Amino acid sequence: MARQEGKQHSILIVSASEQFEAIVRRSLKGFLTIECRRSGALARRIVWDRDFDLIVIDAPLPDERGEDLAMDIAEKSNCSILLVVPQDVYDDVLEEVTDAGILSISKPFPRGRVDKAVRFMVAMQNRLFRLEKKTLSLEEKMEEIRTVSRAKLLLVEKKHMTEDEAHRYIGKLAMDGGVSRGIAARQIIEEL
Repeated sequence: MARQEGKQHSILIVSASEQFEAIVRRSLKGFLTIECRRSGALARRIVWDRDFDLIVIDAPLPDERGEDLAMDIAEKSNCSILLVVPQDVYDDVLEEVTDAGILSISKPFPRGRVDKAVRFMVAMQNRLFRLEKKTLSLEEKMEEIRTVSRAKLLLVEKKHMTEDEAHRYIGKLAMDGGVSRGIAARQIIEEL
């Protein structure tokens, strides 16, 4: 399974069944961090201590219904969650968890269904990762614009430059120093 951006996904499998864990692990070849927990309580402990990109829950669990765990995690985390439930409760569970963004499939499932669900969820995590990177980049650009504007204002007030002169001064300072306009603007703010 190919991953994008070189991001290593961390996966948590919550299942009382070693057989189910083996099926999911086959779908997750190539992932570096795969943890498994056998109960909801153990899963809750590790989820509150660590961030995971993907959580696969095989319901029911020995100590609780899996959908309660899935809903709790979805409320407090940005991870993708796959909930596998018995066919006889599938429709009710689907109705309960869909609006929380939890993907659910029923068992027994056809060969390859878990693999496709996991691949879909990894693709969604990759998209979220790209969006987060873009958001951070935009926030950094906005901060640089604010810093440059503050520096311009200081140059206008304290050095009696026009706005155009201040703009050119910051640009020249950045070019001469081989730094970004934001760094040059911070230097000006510190000096004035």
